[in-house]
Amino acid sequence: MESEQRFRLLQRARVKTFVKRGFSLLLFSTLLYNAVALVYATKTIYKVRRNYAVILEDLGGQRRVIEDVGWHARLPFFTRIELEVPLMNQQLHLGGAPEPERIMSLGNVALWTSTMMTFRIVDLERWGIENKLPQALLQNDYDGIVKDVMQSRSVDQLISEREKIKEEIFTDLKKRPINEGGPTLETKYGIEVVSFVLRDTRFGEKLAEASEEKKRRELIAEAENYAADLEASRTRKLYAAYTESIRDFRQALGLQDGGDRYLFDFLNQQKWATAYEKNQKGQNTFVLNSSSGAPPVVLPAPPAGFRKDELNQDVQAAKDQKPGIRPALRETHQTD
Repeated sequence: MESEQRFRLLQRARVKTFVKRGFSLLLFSTLLYNAVALVYATKTIYKVRRNYAVILEDLGGQRRVIEDVGWHARLPFFTRIELEVPLMNQQLHLGGAPEPERIMSLGNVALWTSTMMTFRIVDLERWGIENKLPQALLQNDYDGIVKDVMQSRSVDQLISEREKIKEEIFTDLKKRPINEGGPTLETKYGIEVVSFVLRDTRFGEKLAEASEEKKRRELIAEAENYAADLEASRTRKLYAAYTESIRDFRQALGLQDGGDRYLFDFLNQQKWATAYEKNQKGQNTFVLNSSSGAPPVVLPAPPAGFRKDELNQDVQAAKDQKPGIRPALRETHQTD
């Protein structure tokens, strides 16, 4: 009986000891974790990653660059990490956003364009210590140089000379002073401009529609000019052929300069002959070919119901009254 009670008491003592040790270990771990978290949050112990650097402000106000990769420690509350700077290639967009931005070209024509510059930091002392908010300052200077170049060009140049304008902007970003006699971007910020890309250049919707309409009208005008040129060429060929045929015709007939009248009389005769062949109903055409230049005589067709015996009576009556017109009437009667 006594041995059982001793065993139970011993077991209770062991359990209590285990619980106390577990609670103490848990409390210690929690305190340790909170302490480490507090140190990490305040960056009393900080880490410098590869291709990164840290600008640290000391107790005396001295600002210095920490570039060594690894863990570093600083005095809490008396020093602070001012800036963590990436040293790899970085990108900068026009207007600070990759979306196209509206600009005005030469001639006050609105365009939408987007650009991107790639750069890297090579002088941390100049970038992070000599400049306050260097990223914002660089953005403003970059936008100014790009817009200065693009807004001094016409719409046609911005669309058709993209390659040339892109290279010109790249050269200005590297070598052109921000102001006359001032520093360049690379000198002012301690950076190296790696590349520049003109990503997009396009019209607005209304201007694009107007441009398409202009192109359509130009194509129509070009087609009309081409048709007019063809017609003029055909007219010149016909004129040359007509002139050559008249010259050959005169040479074949042996006509001199004074014989042009006979040639025109012959052509006039051919014209009336062609008219007679095309329209033989309703009229009778007589072509009198003589050197006296007598005009062609056109007699109307006899009316419906007209009888020849009535014509003979009229002719006989005219002969009795006016003998002077007998030859003409005879000719008319023979013609009928």
